[in-house]
Amino acid sequence: MKSVLLTLLLGLLSLGVWGQACKCQDKGGTEACKPVYNGKTLGVLGGLGPAASADFMRLLVVKAPATVDQEHPRVILLSQPQTPNRNDFIFGVGEDPEPALWSGLQLLSSWGADILCVTCNTAHYYIDHFRSRLDKPLVHIIDETVGAARERSPEGAWLTATLGTIKAGIFQDNAARSGYAFVVPDEETRNEVQEVINTVKAGRYEEAGALMRAVCLKLWSVRDIPVVAACTEIPIAYGYTGLPAEKCISSLEALADACIRELYD
Repeated sequence: MKSVLLTLLLGLLSLGVWGQACKCQDKGGTEACKPVYNGKTLGVLGGLGPAASADFMRLLVVKAPATVDQEHPRVILLSQPQTPNRNDFIFGVGEDPEPALWSGLQLLSSWGADILCVTCNTAHYYIDHFRSRLDKPLVHIIDETVGAARERSPEGAWLTATLGTIKAGIFQDNAARSGYAFVVPDEETRNEVQEVINTVKAGRYEEAGALMRAVCLKLWSVRDIPVVAACTEIPIAYGYTGLPAEKCISSLEALADACIRELYD
């Protein structure tokens, strides 16, 4: 009796696999089955800064395996630029941004978000204090960026980020847990990177690109490994440098890729 049931079960499973294969063949048979939107809603806490969250929304559109409007995911964006400065408070200046980050994520959850993300790397220093208390899963930009760097450049990568992110060590600690290592620029270059970020936030993109180009060329003269854009303003600046896209590992792209994986089956 057991052998009969086992044979029947295996037969049903094989029919399911064959049925899926047939569906793919019915659509041409030459391409792999296209991922399907699973109906989950992504909640994005943005405005940190506004240009970065706008670029993230563009990346979601570009990366979604969609050919018509209805195949794109449902996304709720809360743009909250009034959140206190994440970088400054690490140095003891200004107001603590943690309550605003917590309330923003809770608001997105109450609006129906099934998955959460935040388009700011430095913000995750504070988010890690309460991540375990969130009632919805969070796609963590630091986790995803470290994973992308490890895959793209196993030998290491330059870490370009806000001064606060570098000081807090959130990238270095995360990477060390998996045996990966970032190369941190010297103090002068770290300050130049912060100026790149501030210039993007000021809306002066071409100027930011020129500054970022100089930073990259200086770093590559020391060691020719990719630059990790570990602040969500840096990929915007890098886009204005005229430098090869493959030499920049974007935290925004890593986050967008991870969110797409969560939203499609």
